Amino acid sequence: MVFAVARATNKRLASASSRVRLATLQKTARFSSTEQRGPSTAYATVTHPEAPGDLPESVTREIARAQKNVFGVYARPPLVLARGRGVHVWDTQEREYLDFTAGVAVNALGHADPEFVQCMAAQAATLSHSSNVFYNPWATDLAELLIGLTQREGGLGYAPGSSSGGSAGAKVFFANSGTEANEGALKVVRKVGKERWAAAHGKQWDDPSCPKWRVACFEHGFHGRSLGSLSATSNPKYQAPFAPLVPGFDVGKVNDVAGLEALVTEDTCAVLVEPIQGEGGIFIVDDAWLRALRKRCDEVGAVLIYDEIQCGLYRTGNLWAHSKLPVDCHPDIVTMAKPLANGFPIGAVLARDAIAETMTPGTHGTTFGGSPLACALGHHVLSRLSAPSFGASVQVVGAHLRERLAPLPRWFPGLVSAEGVRGRGLMLGIPFVPEKAASAPGELVRMCRERGVLLLTAGSDAVRLVPSLNVGREEVDRAADVIESVLGEMHGR
Repeated sequence: MVFAVARATNKRLASASSRVRLATLQKTARFSSTEQRGPSTAYATVTHPEAPGDLPESVTREIARAQKNVFGVYARPPLVLARGRGVHVWDTQEREYLDFTAGVAVNALGHADPEFVQCMAAQAATLSHSSNVFYNPWATDLAELLIGLTQREGGLGYAPGSSSGGSAGAKVFFANSGTEANEGALKVVRKVGKERWAAAHGKQWDDPSCPKWRVACFEHGFHGRSLGSLSATSNPKYQAPFAPLVPGFDVGKVNDVAGLEALVTEDTCAVLVEPIQGEGGIFIVDDAWLRALRKRCDEVGAVLIYDEIQCGLYRTGNLWAHSKLPVDCHPDIVTMAKPLANGFPIGAVLARDAIAETMTPGTHGTTFGGSPLACALGHHVLSRLSAPSFGASVQVVGAHLRERLAPLPRWFPGLVSAEGVRGRGLMLGIPFVPEKAASAPGELVRMCRERGVLLLTAGSDAVRLVPSLNVGREEVDRAADVIESVLGEMHGR
């Protein structure tokens, strides 16, 4: 009864939030697509200085304390965040920032969302952790919701509007992060590959002569920092200090149809790819190439994995980045994490039944994954994100953000690439020309931060905009005005 009431509450809150959200969008407008204007210059002046002489002693002391006690694996700016609300955060100096990082595409509902906080408090006061020694209803509820939404909206071989009554189903494994989700998927496909090879050759799965354990991955991909997922992340900056890596990873190029036959062979057990490459630079993978990749995987018996850790769960306005693609472009496994519990650690592997059935008791596990608290929060967040009006608002605001960024190559030639804005929905990138790519993305991020807007770099040549999914047009306009002002300062040098 408690869980039924909580589920009903989640749905009611999702519906109410979406109605308010869409009404706000419909009322707010500033620039039309046909309006002729020049770039904003309203934010040329620094308002949030970061020079050493501008930092109060309290900030320098806190930074020194962190540097003394915490691993120095992050290159952080000289500010200390204290609190957040919605799409805004404040530092310990009470300076307000517009946050277009969302915890690296994590905080789908923004900071300190009241309904999310209420859900967390209620579940923490009931049962927060029980381990996977026992069943807990929230894990089942969240798995059921993920599968049902995939059938409704499309993905994993389901066309949009599919019924749950078909013979083919899906199952979920819960982890604690994106890299754990990918590590779990890699274990699954190694086992599937051995079993498929054994069945085809009349041998046992543990025959040491089995060659079907290789994994194909791609340039500009990013799949995590633990050793297996790092081995699939073909960036020397990340890989070199930790060599030798896990063997068996073959690197190709996305959108290279001609190269698929040599890359994906009879020895390939799986292919791992992001439908929109995030950390690597915000690159959209072509539909035709995904179709050719799916076909090649079927020819050689390889499992196709889509890493939708950054691009999935409504970041594009759809459940999955591949939801609207024809089913002959769909994967066998989807990995997810970032926005699923709005910042509370969770990750998941969603797999077709034919793949999931290989995993039997003892083949994989986790102490913390799928806890009642994590899954209650995931169910709450996903119930709200999946309201049709919420996804529609992501697409509307994403289109407005793209419209605001579209003139940048024309206004700032020689700085912003003529290629134009990359990405989809609220996962967009501003690419720079090759001559400026080494320094300009970092400089834009720093200068925008000094004017109260937080952005991220992506890959070797781009700045990434991944705000909370409930960001509004007004916030988009302010962020765009700051970006235009800063690019004007950079371009004028």
